[in-house]
Amino acid sequence: MRVRNVMVGALVLAAGAVASIGLGAGQAAAGAPFVQLDQGRVGMQLSHDETASLADGPVPAVVSMFVPLSRMGAGLQPDTTIYRDDSGGVHASLRQVMAEAADHPDGTVTIYVNLPGTKGGRVLDIYQRWNR
Repeated sequence: MRVRNVMVGALVLAAGAVASIGLGAGQAAAGAPFVQLDQGRVGMQLSHDETASLADGPVPAVVSMFVPLSRMGAGLQPDTTIYRDDSGGVHASLRQVMAEAADHPDGTVTIYVNLPGTKGGRVLDIYQRWNR
């Protein structure tokens, strides 16, 4: 029973976090939250405009106040300019990962909030995507 309550609470918290990220992207946010129960996370795919707006606003700094960089993961594009160490560790802020995607004409990000105890202790994952 306790585990179920924790899971439900974590999902509600994660959904709220993803929704607040989407609201931070502006009034016309097209990104809709989605749930991946099998992977223990909720996420949101942002459009290019939402990605750029979010990267330019206060949300990345506010999120970083509550989630340390050591609890964030980043899926970077192969042609990224962000530094990765020999073990694959990303050395960039949440804002830098978003801003790099926003600098590409079709760049977007997908943001995931992970349930506690999943994904190696990461709370937040962000994936970049662009073609050009």
